[in-house]
Amino acid sequence: MASGNQAIAARLVVTDGAVHEHIRSIFNKLDLPPDHESDRRVVSVLSHLRATGVGRGGKALP
Repeated sequence: MASGNQAIAARLVVTDGAVHEHIRSIFNKLDLPPDHESDRRVVSVLSHLRATGVGRGGKALP
């Protein structure tokens, strides 16, 4: 998702590489290893929503 990283980098006035490293660090802290079958950004958001119990429309997840 290079274009996403580039957009984030431009907004924060940092390099694309800096964004990549920070995102990689976040994934490591969330214990989300590299996975070619899923998008770790989506998995991380779903993990957060499950952990906080927030679902669609603010309803609790099972």
